[in-house]
Amino acid sequence: MRVLAVSGAVAVALGACSTANDMADDLARGRAKAVVNGYVADRYPGLNSAPVTDCIIDAADAREILQIAGAAVTGLDAGTAEQISRVARRPEALQCIAQNGPGLLG
Repeated sequence: MRVLAVSGAVAVALGACSTANDMADDLARGRAKAVVNGYVADRYPGLNSAPVTDCIIDAADAREILQIAGAAVTGLDAGTAEQISRVARRPEALQCIAQNGPGLLG
């Protein structure tokens, strides 16, 4: 009986950690999206930047998302702009952008 109670407590704790991690990931992705969206909008005026932003964020790994999200606080610098550009040139990002092509022009 005691093992069952401990197992239940561990499951609840792990579930809470998972929820907290999901919330942190969502927050970081949201901030990174805001940074990337601003970058794309500045570089390509008149382009619907939201689909491009989504493609870039989806192609970035967790470390890159956190680094890009940091620019929401510190401001976009040349290093972060280059990082966004590198992620945007990845095959999976380019394929995604090409697939969303018809919706890119406002």
